[in-house]
Amino acid sequence: MAPPAHDLPAPALLVLEDGRTFRGESFGAEGETFGEAVFSTGMSGYQETLTDPSYHRQVVVMTAPHVGNTGMNDEDRESSRIWVAGYVVRDPARVPSNWRSARTLADDLREQGVVGISGVDTRALTRHLRERGAMRVGISTVETDPERLLERVRDAAAMSGANLSEAVTTAEPYVVPAQGEKRFTVAAVDLGIKANTPRMMSERGMEVHVLPATATLDEVRATGADGLFFSNGPGDPAATTRQVELLQDALRAGIPYFGICFGNQLFGRALGFGTYKLKYGHRGINQPVMDRTTGRVEVTAHNHGFAVDAPLEGATATEFGDASVSHVCLNDDVVEGLELRDGDGRLRSFSVQYHPEAAAGPHDAAYLFDRFGDLMSDRARTGAGTEA
Repeated sequence: MAPPAHDLPAPALLVLEDGRTFRGESFGAEGETFGEAVFSTGMSGYQETLTDPSYHRQVVVMTAPHVGNTGMNDEDRESSRIWVAGYVVRDPARVPSNWRSARTLADDLREQGVVGISGVDTRALTRHLRERGAMRVGISTVETDPERLLERVRDAAAMSGANLSEAVTTAEPYVVPAQGEKRFTVAAVDLGIKANTPRMMSERGMEVHVLPATATLDEVRATGADGLFFSNGPGDPAATTRQVELLQDALRAGIPYFGICFGNQLFGRALGFGTYKLKYGHRGINQPVMDRTTGRVEVTAHNHGFAVDAPLEGATATEFGDASVSHVCLNDDVVEGLELRDGDGRLRSFSVQYHPEAAAGPHDAAYLFDRFGDLMSDRARTGAGTEA
């Protein structure tokens, strides 16, 4: 039996900035939204994707056809809210089935005002983005004319040149205590941090002081930090200067550094490398990366549309030491990690482009948090990292 007419979802319209148009049904809140259209290849972990601040101002297209199967819970959120600007799925689950499910995906989207669209041929949309590249997009349940919506799409802000980390950072510092015996103190600059990141450091005896994106070197030092961490986050690394200057000051002070995702791009810029926008980016939980320091291949979680432009072979001399590419994506040779060594070859800082905290998986790269602990231990044992 068909549902009552008043329960039927409203028609929805999706228009890309090159004019490609898709029609479907409202999924989540009704209204209108704009952002950068990107696709995620993960077949699970949609709750972590939605609540990842790195997706701020992006409209996420899910390549998996069936989304919402396990509902939404209060344990797996990576932040306090949904950050995506819009959501595109083919077949939303009608009834979630999971013992931890507290709400449906549609309910959370609706409650938090996130405009989405369902019933879309996401295979065709994904192929279009792969061929043409990530681009601006609009979703509307109030506009039926594609040409009028297209005008507003083309007036929307582009991701290139956008400085967004200070829009998603914590308003106040907070501390995540070490679990068990405290071994280290880490100053973590929140550029869009996911909750699982300080949790994984905490599990390794690190007391994590999460600082706003506007943190200064004096504020980092005031925590008694044994190491500095930069998180993932949204926006164009070339539009960011404040955090690059902080990182350069910290490197001059000899403070060990570990960065992920946006933190990798800013590390590259601090070392003198450029960054560039990828055609359609890496987003999902199935990206193969080689750790060139060990030869090990990891299946990893990604969410980035920009990358570091650094030579894949050899070391580059910088003010801070010798920099080289430590990890590379096996799909397309994109730089996935950097390391900085002293003249004697000892590691002093490193970063990766992907997500070793990897909620909701995979966990191949969790060892990087142990590598950070080893780095801080080594620098403390030898007296390094204490320069004025």
